[in-house]
Amino acid sequence: MKTVPPQEPEEVETMHPSIPRHLAALALGLLALATPQAQAQSTSHDHSSHAHADQKVYKGYFDDSQIAQRPLSDWEGDWQSVYPLLMDGTLAPVMQHKAEHGDKTAAEYHDYYETGYRTGVDRIVIDVDSVTFHEHGQTVQGHYASDGYEVLTYKKGNRGVRFIFAKVSGDAGAPAFIQFSDHRIAPHKADHYHLYWGNDRAALLKEVTNWPTYYPASLSPAQIVDEMLAH
Repeated sequence: MKTVPPQEPEEVETMHPSIPRHLAALALGLLALATPQAQAQSTSHDHSSHAHADQKVYKGYFDDSQIAQRPLSDWEGDWQSVYPLLMDGTLAPVMQHKAEHGDKTAAEYHDYYETGYRTGVDRIVIDVDSVTFHEHGQTVQGHYASDGYEVLTYKKGNRGVRFIFAKVSGDAGAPAFIQFSDHRIAPHKADHYHLYWGNDRAALLKEVTNWPTYYPASLSPAQIVDEMLAH
């Protein structure tokens, strides 16, 4: 519904010069009462449409025209791997929830995510153009620049976008390429992400079974469970 802008008394009288002043005032009063409702309905409709569009993108259904290059700052921050949380049982409620709404048992989902989440890199810190990988008490750091993006089509017909960054300097042990996937296809601050890394750009694009996943380091295990259940 189109939002009706509030009108001043002189505008009512100008539009309807034959209307007596008291009727014009009454019309203005009715308009003032109607306007907040119209605005609320319009806002509700806009939010609903936006949420529906976001959900379609999250599930991998979008047009190429919706894709836009993203900066590394979208993933800036201190991030923790969720793999340890899966292995220590913290994510058991998430696996059970998936079983109640999916086509696998909780144990089968656990096995699926064990392959997906598996990584020794338990922490990643991204600051401006630097990415620091923490693994078994050791760190390696690289500086990265955008290397475009690639659109992947999956077996069931939905798609995903990998945003790719190439190392321009840093430690020899830092990967030559990192590829982000977080269900978004245009600039937006990430709330979690899947990351692929290695030295062969093309080979990484073929990796679809292991996708180490990271949530903000500031979140507690219980908060991560809540975030996952909300999706």
